[in-house]
Amino acid sequence: MNKITQTARYRQSLICYAQKNGVTAAAIRYRTYRQYIYRWLKRYDGTLESLEDRSHRPHCHPNQHRPEEIKLIDDMRRRNANAGLVVFWVKLRQRGYERSISGLYRFLRKRGQMAVKLPNPKYIPKPYEKMDYPGQRVQIDVKFVPQACLVGDAVSDAAENGGYYYQYTFIDEYSRFRYLEAFKDHNSYSSAEFIRHCVEKFPYAIECVQTDNGSEFTTRMGNSKSERPTLFQKTLEELGIRHKLIKVYTPRHNGKVERSHRKDNEYFYASHKFFSFEDFKKQLAVWQHKYNNFPMRPLNWHSPNQVISSFPHV
Repeated sequence: MNKITQTARYRQSLICYAQKNGVTAAAIRYRTYRQYIYRWLKRYDGTLESLEDRSHRPHCHPNQHRPEEIKLIDDMRRRNANAGLVVFWVKLRQRGYERSISGLYRFLRKRGQMAVKLPNPKYIPKPYEKMDYPGQRVQIDVKFVPQACLVGDAVSDAAENGGYYYQYTFIDEYSRFRYLEAFKDHNSYSSAEFIRHCVEKFPYAIECVQTDNGSEFTTRMGNSKSERPTLFQKTLEELGIRHKLIKVYTPRHNGKVERSHRKDNEYFYASHKFFSFEDFKKQLAVWQHKYNNFPMRPLNWHSPNQVISSFPHV
């Protein structure tokens, strides 16, 4: 039994004794006041529940909202059902409301009149365009090699070029075939050299190259008003390859190469150290070989090399 029930039983025994022997005898026997016994005799209806303590909470408060304030709040809330607490409070103050914002919060919370927050409109992605053959469209991006992977001579060597080595990544959207190359520089010249090497390494003609808006690919985001073609873009034009730029600040549009970079972090850079630039190049080539020969679910559990080799050559 809890304390409330034990107290109720005590009061019940007190009342029963008083009914049999009188209030005075009960007061002497139980060492209490006659007024106490009369009060509980008046409340007692034959049940223990009637002898339990009631709430001591006051029925009113000296600073409670006045009827005219309540009417103002109700009228304003009907017209501003979605207004947040601060906005609603400011609008009330403009109409003569003088209570604090914390007092308004407690009042709205008690009456269940807090703002009804509208749901945010959900982003509905457009269906992704699937490629029909290798080389139809490829994605290229640059990854900064984590400095934590550089040890020994690699640290001082990379310090001469901004403190980083760079991984240029080429990925074919149809086959997921990747070509990786290590560079010390991160500029349009390196990008132009890389695309030439990609054309040599990839066994199919490349029709379109998709990149982000980095300065190594385009001057679209530069300070100059006239968008001058970079060496990378001139090289693409020379090779007869179309250049497609993704929407600004939307890396998900280059999702395949971005996803492959995440796998690089998880399965390559998280467990490898590089002692020099040549060491980085060798380990990167080994990782590229593993990646291109590993089965993937989007390819129906075939590897990129298997998809490339099974596609008919023209």
